[in-house]
Amino acid sequence: MRTVGIVLAGGSGLRMGTEIEKQYLQLRGYPVLYYSLKAMQESFLDEIVLVVSRKRLAYCREEIVERYHFTKVKKIVEGGAERSDSVANALHAIDEADYVFIHDGARPCLTQEILERGLSKVRETNACVAAVPSKDTVKIVDQQGVISFTPERKTVWIIQTPQIFAYSMIKTAFDYLKESDEKVTDDAMVVEKML
Repeated sequence: MRTVGIVLAGGSGLRMGTEIEKQYLQLRGYPVLYYSLKAMQESFLDEIVLVVSRKRLAYCREEIVERYHFTKVKKIVEGGAERSDSVANALHAIDEADYVFIHDGARPCLTQEILERGLSKVRETNACVAAVPSKDTVKIVDQQGVISFTPERKTVWIIQTPQIFAYSMIKTAFDYLKESDEKVTDDAMVVEKML
């Protein structure tokens, strides 16, 4: 069994409103990205593909991967215009895998337990995502902003990363997405669109 981690660190950080992208901000003396790579480095994963913006390629190679000896990072690839483009670039950079773990490099709280639970579940189901139950009431609205309905809170989950898939499934789903004109906001949604 071969497992590969994909760490997405190509985002521009527009929503956060800082000059430095959030994955490169300092947290306890290290860039936020460091923590995700460290968790994957110390895990069962065989390889890591790091996805970054063009302007950060050299910085990530020298100041993060080489500086902190992340030897499992075998490839650093350039991201795309959208998240889905970045994931597709990473998937095409993988030579061989049974399962892929797609994680947002701006989320530093990745643990060995999360990775191990994910591996256990993906082996059963071919696809799973990290998630937490919503503590907030959610309203579904129409295009005019008028509330259509309120789903039961127990049915609402906040999706996080990693999102974990059988490689053949997620690769096929992203190939399908490329041929369509559909917009997606996470990797599980790509699989949902294919089904």
